[in-house]
Amino acid sequence: MASITDFTDKILQYNPDANLELLSRSYYYSQKSHEGQIRLSGEPFFVHCQETANILIDLRMDIPTICAGLLHDVLEDGLATSDKLRKQFGKEIADLVEGLTKISAIQFKGKKEQRQVENYRKMLLAMAGDVRVILIKLADRLHNMRTLQYLPEEKQEENASETLELYAPLAHRLGIASIKSELEDLSFKYLNPEAYYEIADMVSERKEEREAYTHRTAALIAGLLQKYDIKAQVFGRSKHLYSIYQKIYQKGTPFNNIYDLIAFRALVDTVADCYSSLGIINTKWTPIPGRLRDFIGFPKTNGYQSLHTTVLIDGKHVEVQIRTHEMHRVAEYGIAAHWSYKEGIPVKNDHERQFVWLRQLIEQIQELQNPYQFMESMRAELFPDEVYVFTPKGDLHAFPTGATPIDFAYSIHTDIGNTCAGAKINNSIVPLNYKLKSGDVVHIITEPNAKPSRKWLSIAKTHRAKDKIRRFLREQQRAESLEIGTRLFEAELRKRNLNPRPYLKSEELLETAQKLQFPSIEELLVQVGSGKISAQHLANRLFPEPEEP
Repeated sequence: MASITDFTDKILQYNPDANLELLSRSYYYSQKSHEGQIRLSGEPFFVHCQETANILIDLRMDIPTICAGLLHDVLEDGLATSDKLRKQFGKEIADLVEGLTKISAIQFKGKKEQRQVENYRKMLLAMAGDVRVILIKLADRLHNMRTLQYLPEEKQEENASETLELYAPLAHRLGIASIKSELEDLSFKYLNPEAYYEIADMVSERKEEREAYTHRTAALIAGLLQKYDIKAQVFGRSKHLYSIYQKIYQKGTPFNNIYDLIAFRALVDTVADCYSSLGIINTKWTPIPGRLRDFIGFPKTNGYQSLHTTVLIDGKHVEVQIRTHEMHRVAEYGIAAHWSYKEGIPVKNDHERQFVWLRQLIEQIQELQNPYQFMESMRAELFPDEVYVFTPKGDLHAFPTGATPIDFAYSIHTDIGNTCAGAKINNSIVPLNYKLKSGDVVHIITEPNAKPSRKWLSIAKTHRAKDKIRRFLREQQRAESLEIGTRLFEAELRKRNLNPRPYLKSEELLETAQKLQFPSIEELLVQVGSGKISAQHLANRLFPEPEEP
């Protein structure tokens, strides 16, 4: 069981000005509050509070967040009140604990799907208020998953499923790679134990040989960069079990062909060193086509930045990720790396701008009551699978999986999309419903007379492209209705032996339009063209027949 000294020693390494007195009071208050409580594992309940806080310390979080991690169950268990926490520890910590309690205390009647939807909705709303609430919740869930073996089997599966469906993708979206990977592996272990242990056995085979290969290759890359006066820390790290499972069973990749089972990371001092290192590595060894990724110029939505390349070294595919030390910190800690602190005063850097997706998600799902629509919207945001393609000039663009050349065209410019007549991928003509793949070089063929069709709505993937197509179709339909309405009105006037030209822009026609609740003559003629008002009725309003005496 970690002592308060263990905590302070770790915190002072990254936050020498930390308010240790506040931490100590929170530690002992939680310990006393949970005295006598025992978990199913047989351990004191306070151990769970300690481990939750310890995970937050590993994320290098601020003191209020760590204190809230220690205290996160005192309200839920009725061991304190919100007012008491405010008096003892201040508003900030009390609000964090209260936010966590609101999530945990949700009890909904009705179908399981609806309860789950409301639970997720509350959690996302809490995160929108203060993202630290969800960081604590992730730490809480991670320790619970680490001790899941003590729960009944049915509860194990339920918790593992919820973790894989919600908490792991949330950790991914917040950029916290270490928590995301561990949550996925732990969930995988309980949801599919047979596959889990099969892959674990495959990975453990030839472990010594693999470790020797990792050490040798890392030294080779570091030595090469050193020749060019680039100081690099190079190391290899095995992919986690769930990601290997996805490649083997979901993508059909044979185990022996998973060339990025070990990814090598080269940490350098500057962005310039990143690009120089990429050039040196790709010049020394043969790069694999389609494996170059520039996440520095085009960061992922969770803030991740790095250069990725795969090269052939001694006949083996070697994936190398090149980033600065600061980029590596963000890759490991995600949004937690975007918090800087003075004594007790949190200073938000740019995470609100960077994670604007969260508030957009809240807006999208706020009114959705259908649980299936809700889950579909949420999964689309939490699993942002992306492909990365290039323009002919080499500019990189990211799209959701399933995007087509139509999405690409509209991402360049609305006019390019509206005049798209075809596409070339890697210099070969492809249909417009072609699914873009990472590494594709996309060239859009335009023609002045080309225009979108309604069929494109079922081909396009991105909201941007669909919105542009709908707008064009609306405007096109309006223009056609205007032309038809004008012709019908002119024909009706000619039937009455009248020259239509003077009337098309007359004050009389404008007054008639306004009497019919239309703002302009143009809008009135659009309604005629769409069949909502007949040309005969309009002419009768404009030239009413004289009443019989």
